[in-house]
Amino acid sequence: MLKETVHIAVPTAFFNDESLNIQGTISHIMELYKQGVKSVLVSGSTGEQHSLHLREKIEILNALEQEEELISNMEIIFGVASVRQKEAEELAEKIRHTKISGIMLGYSPYVIPTQEEALVYTKRIIQLCNKPTILYNNPKRTGFDLSEESIIQLSEIDLVIGIKDAGNKEKVGRIKNATHRDELYFYAGGEESLEEKVLLQGYNRLSSIAGNSSPIEISQWFQKILIKENVSEQESEKIDNIMEQVYQGNPIVNLKKIINHKGIPMGICRSPIGNIVPD
Repeated sequence: MLKETVHIAVPTAFFNDESLNIQGTISHIMELYKQGVKSVLVSGSTGEQHSLHLREKIEILNALEQEEELISNMEIIFGVASVRQKEAEELAEKIRHTKISGIMLGYSPYVIPTQEEALVYTKRIIQLCNKPTILYNNPKRTGFDLSEESIIQLSEIDLVIGIKDAGNKEKVGRIKNATHRDELYFYAGGEESLEEKVLLQGYNRLSSIAGNSSPIEISQWFQKILIKENVSEQESEKIDNIMEQVYQGNPIVNLKKIINHKGIPMGICRSPIGNIVPD
C-alpha cells in the first residue's frame, strides 16, 4: 500500500546533448529527501516519459536500487507506460524484483486502444509487476480516456490503489459511488485548480509538480485543503507566487531552470520542449 498523500513527480535530468543524466536526477531526489519529502514519482509524469527509451528507464531503475538510503526510506513510485505493450511488460518484470514501492501505469499515446484492449494491457502489467498500482488516465496527452466502467472493473484488483486524473469533473463521484473499495485514492495531477478538485470533485491525493521547487509549502497547503482549514492571506500569496513561477509558460522548462539555479544539475529538456531561444 502507498501511504503518502503527496508524491512529487520529479523531472528527468539530461545533459546538453539531451543524453540521460542519471546522477542529476538522483541528486534532485536526494535534495527533496533532505527537505522531508517522503514520496516521489520517477519516470512518470512531467511529460518526459515517452522520450525515454526502455533501456534508459531500466538504467534509472538500476541506479535507484543502488541508492540504499533513498530506496529504504522513501516511497519511490516508478512510471510504467509505452507505446508498445511488450516494452511495458519488460519494465514491469524488472520492477517486480526491486524495492520500488509501486507503479504509476500510463496508457499508450496516439495508438488509442479500445477499452477492452486497455483492460488486457493493465491486467498484464499489474500481474507481471505485482506492485501497488496507480492508474494514470490522461486523455489530453494520450488521446485515450479510460472509461468509468473500466476504472470500476480495475478497482476490484487489490493492487490497484488509486487513479490519477480520472477525467471529467463528474467522473470521480460516480466512480466512488459505484466501486466497492473503501480505500481507492484519487490523485490530482499538479496544482492547477487544486482546491476545486479536492473540495468539489473529491480528489484526496496529490501528484505534485510545483513541489519540485517548494515541497514543504505545497504539501502544507494541500493538507490544509484536505481538512478544509483556512489558508492565511500570507500563505495564499506565497502559493500564488510559486504557481506563477512554475505554471506561467512550460512547467517542466520552468522547473528545470529553478532546480539548476539551486546548483543541482537538472540540465535541459529534450526538444522540442525548451527549444525557444530568448530574444
